[in-house]
Amino acid sequence: MGPLMLDCQEAMLLPEEREKLAHPSTGGVILFARNYYEPRQLQALISDIRKAAGKPVLIAVDHEGGRVQRFKEGFTLLPAMGSIPSLAGSSEGAETLAQACGTIAAWELKQFDIDLTFAPVLDINGVSQVIGDRAFADNAEEVIRLAKAFTGGVKHCNMPAIGKHFPGHGSVAPDSHIALPVDDRGWDEITVTDMVVFQQLIAASDLDGIMPAHVIYSQLDDQPAGFSSFWLQQVLRKQLQFQGAVFSDDLSMHGASVAGDYLSRATLALQAGCDMVLACNNVAGAEQILDGLPHAHADSPALLSLTRRPLPKSSEQAYRQAKQTLAKYG
Repeated sequence: MGPLMLDCQEAMLLPEEREKLAHPSTGGVILFARNYYEPRQLQALISDIRKAAGKPVLIAVDHEGGRVQRFKEGFTLLPAMGSIPSLAGSSEGAETLAQACGTIAAWELKQFDIDLTFAPVLDINGVSQVIGDRAFADNAEEVIRLAKAFTGGVKHCNMPAIGKHFPGHGSVAPDSHIALPVDDRGWDEITVTDMVVFQQLIAASDLDGIMPAHVIYSQLDDQPAGFSSFWLQQVLRKQLQFQGAVFSDDLSMHGASVAGDYLSRATLALQAGCDMVLACNNVAGAEQILDGLPHAHADSPALLSLTRRPLPKSSEQAYRQAKQTLAKYG
C-alpha cells in the first residue's frame, strides 16, 4: 500500500485520476463535499476508485459532525461534538449521545464502503481559531470521557478510530490551514493540558490511528509535530507506545509549508514517522509527490489493518438505537 492519500476533483473519476490511483505510491483517497451529491453516485464513485486502484486503498472522509461533515443530504446530520454536553444536559446523557454519534457516523459511512472518518478530534476547546466546538470540551477530563464514548460507537461498527491533532492543537490560537502556529509552552503544560487525552486513549487501546498537528512546539522541537521525529518516534511510538497508523495532516495547509515543496513535505513527514501523507486540493502538489517518491514501498501492517473491515451484524440494531438517542437529545 502506497504512502500517499490524495483527493478527487469531481463527483466522478477523471481519466488522469484513474492513472494516479493505479500508481504504486497511491494508498488512499480522501473525499470532500464536491465528491458527493446523492447516494447512488457516491456508491459508484467509490466502486470506481477501488477498481481503478487495483489494490488495497484506504477511502476516508472528514465526518466529525457540526461544521465538519462533508456528506449531508441522505446522511444523518450530526451535532458538533462541543455541543453534546449542552444537548444532553447530564454527564451520563452526554456519553450516551457521544457514543450514538460515533455509531451513526461509522454505520452510515460503511454502507458506502468508506473505511474511516478522521475522527475523533481530541484537542481541547481552548484558544484555537480552527478547533472550537469541534472539540468535545474545554478540559482534558471531559474530552477523554466523551471521546472514549464516541470511539466506542465507532468501534462497535468495526470502523477505525483516528485521533487528531497530536499532541494537541487547542491551546494555540492561529489556524494551521492559513498560518504556522507556534506553541511556546513547556513539556509539563503541554502534557497535562493537551497530550494527556492522547495518552489515555492510547493506553486504553481506543485509537487505531493518529494525525499530528501542523504546530511547532518551540521549546521541544523546531519542526511541526507532523515532521518531527521527536514527537512521532520518541514520544508517540516509544513513550506512549502507540502501535497504530500515523497520518499526516494535509500537506497543502500553510502549517506544512515550512517543510518546503510538496515532495520535501511528504519525504520529511514519512522520515519523521508518518505511515501515510495527505495531499489535498492541489493537483500539482500531489503529482510532484507521485513523481518523486521511490516506487518501492513496504506494506504497512498498521495501514492494511484499517481497510475494508466487515460491518458486524449486530451493528444495525445499535445504529437504530443510536438514531433514537440522537432524536431524543437533538
